[in-house]
Amino acid sequence: MPARIDPEQRRQQVIEAAFRLVIADGIEGVSLRKVADESGLNIGSVRHYFDGHHDLLTAAAEEAGDRMGRRLAEHPVKRLRGLRGDAALDALQALVETVMPVDDARRAETIIVVELVIASRTRPVFRAMSERMGTDLSAVMREALDALDLPDPDLAAAQLVAVVGGLTMDAVTPHGGLSADRVREILRAHLRLLLTTANESR
Repeated sequence: MPARIDPEQRRQQVIEAAFRLVIADGIEGVSLRKVADESGLNIGSVRHYFDGHHDLLTAAAEEAGDRMGRRLAEHPVKRLRGLRGDAALDALQALVETVMPVDDARRAETIIVVELVIASRTRPVFRAMSERMGTDLSAVMREALDALDLPDPDLAAAQLVAVVGGLTMDAVTPHGGLSADRVREILRAHLRLLLTTANESR
């Protein structure tokens, strides 16, 4: 009797194949045929789980976002309350780094997200997801900075999201060519300045 196929496992197999292709070739290099070949499945099996190219890429981006979200959940914002000095700096950096390309897994995820965000400029099908990702990131950063009692968490969160976006772009493209260590160093300098300025204004 043939082994029962787990639909969710098979779907995940297809998403992982799409991940690898987006990282290697960008969004333009991904097709259902290539994903079928990469996953070791026939194209009919791929189409069973995904309606088309956009559906598959959206699923890959959602998976990247879900992985980031699971790491964020390991750093609940409530743990930041009452922290000061290096303890606050360390905890905030650990939280922010959950969504930054500071190791191989996070680099792969951020490449997927960056590819989709860039594509959303000219492809309306990706716009809603891109906007939601940006809104969710801003909300998490604002909540974290509010927990640290910064006087203007809205402005500080906007600054931090801009820094995260710039560092991410410069880490996963030749534009900046930043190493993970350099990303961490620059991020820490910004967070230290942010918290120091906040403390001085109290």
